[in-house]
Amino acid sequence: MRAAFYRRFGSLDDLEVGELDEPKLGPDWVRVRVEAAAVNPVDWKILLGRLAPMIYATFPVVPGWDVAGTVEEVGPAVTRFAPGDPVFGYARLDFVHVGTFAEITCVPERVLARRDGIDAATAAAIPLAGLTAYQALTERLTVAAGERLLVAAGAGGVGSFAIQIARILGADVLATGSAASATAISDLGAEPIDRTVALAEALGGRRIDKALDLVGADWSREALAILADPSRLASVADPSVRALGGHYVFVRPDPDGLDTLAGWVREGRLTVPIAERFELRDVRQAFELSMGGHTRGKIVIDVDA
Repeated sequence: MRAAFYRRFGSLDDLEVGELDEPKLGPDWVRVRVEAAAVNPVDWKILLGRLAPMIYATFPVVPGWDVAGTVEEVGPAVTRFAPGDPVFGYARLDFVHVGTFAEITCVPERVLARRDGIDAATAAAIPLAGLTAYQALTERLTVAAGERLLVAAGAGGVGSFAIQIARILGADVLATGSAASATAISDLGAEPIDRTVALAEALGGRRIDKALDLVGADWSREALAILADPSRLASVADPSVRALGGHYVFVRPDPDGLDTLAGWVREGRLTVPIAERFELRDVRQAFELSMGGHTRGKIVIDVDA
């Protein structure tokens, strides 16, 4: 099969596209013909070796945790899917080896959901970013109607989902971003806040009920200073917030959550912003764009192009 892969941790120069053997199908796993995948920062952080101390790797590594495609074959213990089913999922495992930047991937049944009525590129852009926002807002912060939520980096992949999900839940949303991203943030349903101005000054004394940190660094500390209770802060970027009373969010595979997100997409309540699409052969360019850190929406790989 054709795939993107690397044989050691290193740099973008170690990322290549070529032929690999197809992965094996386990008893409760599903073989998926991949149509599209999405790039996330974790993909290139693993390649660069930044996560080597905490991730088991078997080389060659095929990157990619987001996937959308069609079921080709199922293991004998699989009960929820059959060949021909359109699926998508967050295919994070406890190790890296079999990824989604390939014509074929094999993943556990428990990471997949159906994507009926949703095209592959849109579906591939949902799982990691969408579930991160969904789990942060519904499980950690339990955002409710009438609350005012502050989101960091509202125009990014996770931020764009967070704004919309919070609005669906009935919250008012403010989101930080650059001047160039203000229109995108407004279009998503949030009030843009200039990221170059200190939070307390930018908010002008307005009440903030809860906050979602997507950038790390000093953002969580600024948010804590304006929140009445540290438990009203959740961060996907700064594990140290737990010691301060906040919540750290590490997204997990969640087919029920994917079903909810897919339902909102079909109803037209949730849009999936796609920043740019690349063919598999241009995966290095896709990684470079992600590494730049200023995309609005998701970066998608059209694997079957």
